[in-house]
Amino acid sequence: MSLDPATRERIETLLKDHRVVLFMKGDRRQPMCGFSAAAANTLNELLPEYHTVNVLEDPEIREGIKVYGDWPTIPQLYVEGELVGGADIIRQMYASGELHTLFGAAPPDRTPPQITITDKAAEAIRNGIANAQGLALHLEIGPDHSAGFQLAPADDHDIVVTANGIQVHFDPGSAQRAKGIVIDWVSTVQGEGLSLKFPGAQEIKPLSVQELQRRLAEDSVVLVDVRPAAGRAQAAPLAQARVLEEEGYDALASLPRDTALAFICHHGNSSRGVAERFAAHGFTNVFNVEGGMDAWAREIDPGVPRY
Repeated sequence: MSLDPATRERIETLLKDHRVVLFMKGDRRQPMCGFSAAAANTLNELLPEYHTVNVLEDPEIREGIKVYGDWPTIPQLYVEGELVGGADIIRQMYASGELHTLFGAAPPDRTPPQITITDKAAEAIRNGIANAQGLALHLEIGPDHSAGFQLAPADDHDIVVTANGIQVHFDPGSAQRAKGIVIDWVSTVQGEGLSLKFPGAQEIKPLSVQELQRRLAEDSVVLVDVRPAAGRAQAAPLAQARVLEEEGYDALASLPRDTALAFICHHGNSSRGVAERFAAHGFTNVFNVEGGMDAWAREIDPGVPRY
């Protein structure tokens, strides 16, 4: 496939004008896919400034950059006009310290963190990985304290910690943010799952939809809708809600730390994860709306569509 000369010129101008360019879905403050988020989070740790190109807003660049570098996927990182690679290569170079060297940053701290895994969590993890032959349990914790487990092959550069008989693999940044965490198995009205508690983080308080209605009427809580665009298209956010995807994490994180924050999603699961991130950042009055928008539609306003 040939590249249109005008598109080639646009790409070459971008690479000439900016030392570091990340072609991604979304931008560094509001990534629009998991791979782009992972790449941007890594660069955000090492670089105060770099240029991003949101390919979702520019179909010509989206297809053209794949041809330009003969690289079929997005995101793509370029440094000084040269293609470095996509999300996996960025992660590997970060774990090995090569990315630090490329950007002239200090080598990563590879000190293993002290973590705690409760008996219930250890049992659940053992059951979950029983058939995962050849794969290791990885825990990634982003700069905003978003966290996720995944099963993936072990890497020579992983920082490995054993707690309660469970081996957990970290990249250097995640390892430093994991210091002192407690991994537990929790039960809520929405179901069961693993939960991370960071040192000094406040407990997430449950909030019923009836109590949310009262507090909204009193203007005594900031409601944050964490649902993706597809969910909000099915049922519009409540009138008083601020939308995380539209405002961005940084804008909400700049609120006073004693602000009463209530997080709502579809059923109350993903909102708890976001609430934990804000609690980990020092917010002291954090709520999770139990049952989410579905409970609001069932118990408060039948006019809200259920989906």
